[in-house]
Amino acid sequence: MKIHKEARESIIITVFIFLIVNGLAYRLLSDSLWWLKGLILLISFGLMSLVVFFFRIPSRELTQDNQLILAPCDGEVVVVEQVAADEYFTDKRIQVSVFMSVFNVHVNRNPISGVVQYSQYHKGKHLVAWHPKSSTANERHTVVYKHSNGKEVLAKQIAGALANRIVNYLTIGKKAKQSQEMGFIKFGSRVDLLLPLDTEISVKLGDRVKSGISVIGHWPDNTDSQ
Repeated sequence: MKIHKEARESIIITVFIFLIVNGLAYRLLSDSLWWLKGLILLISFGLMSLVVFFFRIPSRELTQDNQLILAPCDGEVVVVEQVAADEYFTDKRIQVSVFMSVFNVHVNRNPISGVVQYSQYHKGKHLVAWHPKSSTANERHTVVYKHSNGKEVLAKQIAGALANRIVNYLTIGKKAKQSQEMGFIKFGSRVDLLLPLDTEISVKLGDRVKSGISVIGHWPDNTDSQ
């Protein structure tokens, strides 16, 4: 297991806070309160470990299949429905949303291979990630991939109530490879996919998925994916 490169700043801040809190506890608390010193040490060490754990990148055998649309993140499927697109597209699309808790791996991966047609960051609120308006009201970053079959897929990284930074590594005009890193969202969030209406969906509400492994859907059998 590796630690993600986005962890550096957060880990440095967390270690600094850990040292300050325990240093003050050691100097200011009486020796008779040894149990309180130990409790502070235990709790602060646990919180520091959770921060490090949050940025983990587990070893995985990632999927590469040009006919499949893969999960862009780890988490629970919370939306599978037809919607009227509110960005880039003007038609109806199938929305599949995956909610990430703070305990999920937060690496975001490309659901398909394709040329990046659109990449746009939006400032916004920090509603809880499962709120119906989070897709349009929260801080978010939207990208659109154009598959080799001509179809386009939109992926939207959405910040949640705790998320304080969205990172996206994609550039317009560049070829993105399926299962490679799209970006990272710190501390709880969600990713929406907007798919063509003829996409054959493979997940349902409540399913648990893993980025770069779990299949969200696939192109219809009559689609040329070459």
